[in-house]
Amino acid sequence: MTINEIQDELIEEFELFDDWEGKYEYIIDLGKKLPKLADEYKTEENIIKGCQSIVWLHAYMNGEKLIFEADSEAIIVKGLVSMLLKVLSGHTPEEITQADLYFIDKVGLSSHLAQTRSNGLASMVKQMKAYAVAYQAIEQK
Repeated sequence: MTINEIQDELIEEFELFDDWEGKYEYIIDLGKKLPKLADEYKTEENIIKGCQSIVWLHAYMNGEKLIFEADSEAIIVKGLVSMLLKVLSGHTPEEITQADLYFIDKVGLSSHLAQTRSNGLASMVKQMKAYAVAYQAIEQK
């Protein structure tokens, strides 16, 4: 699936809920399903700066695809990062750098998250795109 197809699928999933209480529960459920990040990747250099909660992000190439793994101590943040992983992980660095992550606005995260969480979400996106840019540069050498 393309990044946009995955985003559209996420938007459809969120449309199943009538209110934000249900949507928050869904985000928390996504967080609970996020596979644990190996302790070896829970390092200072893998912490995303700009997040109120600690978020570790590990990235590596698998063939031509950039794979992301992440974890957080905060369950709602785990859910948010889980959505980003679902959308961006497993695509080429070029696809990731060019992606317009419209699902964040379409499902209402921008307007329903606390400012600190919104800033943290933006920091996660920024870091994932930075990894994609870095891997893209390596590939072009």
